[in-house]
Amino acid sequence: MQTSAALDRIQPSATLAMTARAAELRAEGVDVIGLGAGEPDFDTPDFVKEAAIEAIRSGKTKYTAVDGTPELKAAIVTKFKRDNGLDYATNQVTTNVGGKHTLFNAMVATLNPGDEVIVPAPYWVSYPDVVQFCSGKPVIVQAGPEQRYKLNPEQLEAAITPKTKWLILNSPSNPTGAAYSRDELRALGEVLERHPHVWVFADDMYEHIVYDGFEFATIAQVCPSLYERTLTVNGCSKAYAMTGWRIGFAGGPPWLIKAMAKLQSQSTSNPCSIAQAAAVAALTGDQSFLKDRAAAFQKRRDLVVGRLNAMPGITCPNPEGAFYVYPAFAGLIGKTTPKGKVIDSDVAMVGYLLDEARVAAVQGEAFGLSPAMRISYATSDALLTEACNRIEEALSALR
Repeated sequence: MQTSAALDRIQPSATLAMTARAAELRAEGVDVIGLGAGEPDFDTPDFVKEAAIEAIRSGKTKYTAVDGTPELKAAIVTKFKRDNGLDYATNQVTTNVGGKHTLFNAMVATLNPGDEVIVPAPYWVSYPDVVQFCSGKPVIVQAGPEQRYKLNPEQLEAAITPKTKWLILNSPSNPTGAAYSRDELRALGEVLERHPHVWVFADDMYEHIVYDGFEFATIAQVCPSLYERTLTVNGCSKAYAMTGWRIGFAGGPPWLIKAMAKLQSQSTSNPCSIAQAAAVAALTGDQSFLKDRAAAFQKRRDLVVGRLNAMPGITCPNPEGAFYVYPAFAGLIGKTTPKGKVIDSDVAMVGYLLDEARVAAVQGEAFGLSPAMRISYATSDALLTEACNRIEEALSALR
């Protein structure tokens, strides 16, 4: 028996692979600093944990409605109104097993062979693979450091064809941290208004992790004309440090939400009932800690960006949000390591840093724009300082 053609169209997640490799080396006693994982180092808030414990004690351990309990859907409706000024009814809300599951459900439910999905690069590694799994065609649009890793209206206009089904818009971005201002979203929205067959998958997973007074907005909020053809996607993983709890959610038109629930009924069924109870607490409880955590991430960002930009050959834009930087290093391609190996790609660069500096990052190739690498600064100041010291030493040894 052979694997399916659909499976053959995708690759394993490069970010998860690097995280696993770093963990393996640590288990072998190697002192590796992992900057590859897209995961906050903060713990899940205690009040969220207590809600989960109480859910277990009170017997909330049975199946729930396929795409979320009434309590969680109500909490999501409240969240969208409170944080984004968006009005959704409960039949316009879906709950999934993480944001990746939301993406998968939406694409499987809507794509036919040959349908095109515009994916700005650098992109989260799963976007093009999920599109290809669904027999769609990812249309990659390069948005490099010279434009601060953001898609511009002219690029969007040029990428749209009669076959375009979706634009995937991630702000703040994984892997770059770039975030679109209201004016930038409005300019993209003006293009989309001229093309009513194009839908928007608005991935807002990092909305609460923004810096320097940046005001987050989502495209359906800024461009109400796009409300009926936008799936506004979010989750508990990043802001609430609940990556392992696996709760993603979205708001959109009732027919699409119903279609996604139909698919989910034949795949995972409901997300974990305990995790759903925890998510209710996260979304409805005290939100004040979010600003404190964002401030801590901003301090780390400033440390890492400052250190990287001081290294010859590195260009690192200062991101507006998330907890990643995406340093480009075209000037280092062609250099030779002390062992005589040529750095001919970003795969070679991250391999060199892992082997010689014991720092784990993820190659830009996985995110669609090279030569670069993604560095997560979701770890302590001390470890970030040591990691930057190691990177600087390793780069200075190149000839």
